Amino acid sequence: MATTRVLTFSDFAASVARAAGRPGTFAASLLLIAVWAVTGPLFHYSDTWQLIINTGTTIVTFLMVFLIQNTQNRDGAAIQAKLDELIRASAAQNAYIGIEHLTEEELDLLRARCEARAKDFRLSDAADAAEETANAKAAAAARAAAGA
Repeated sequence: MATTRVLTFSDFAASVARAAGRPGTFAASLLLIAVWAVTGPLFHYSDTWQLIINTGTTIVTFLMVFLIQNTQNRDGAAIQAKLDELIRASAAQNAYIGIEHLTEEELDLLRARCEARAKDFRLSDAADAAEETANAKAAAAARAAAGA
């Protein structure tokens, strides 16, 4: 039984950001500007002719800011989680490859798990260090007692 995945805003934003960064999208934008410029004499360079391009580019720019920011936030969170895993582990887990495709909630959960493991690791490291220090002091005391 196949499960269907609901298209989320993050999926939509990632798709739009990918499409916006393609050379074909840039070429289409240049073509649109060229068509607008060529139609200037036809519309006698009127205020309406100028308003069309100004309004269109303003709306697209305004919406793209939010779409691209969403994608950047997700990518940044995924990169941070990957870096955290590399720092935490002596051999990083391959399961972290591709996590930038997870939802924000999944990334938050993954990051929380990684931080909890790191905290446990720090606590066990501190205990190990304290034990090593105590053993070294005991060995030094034993050597000193044997030499006296």
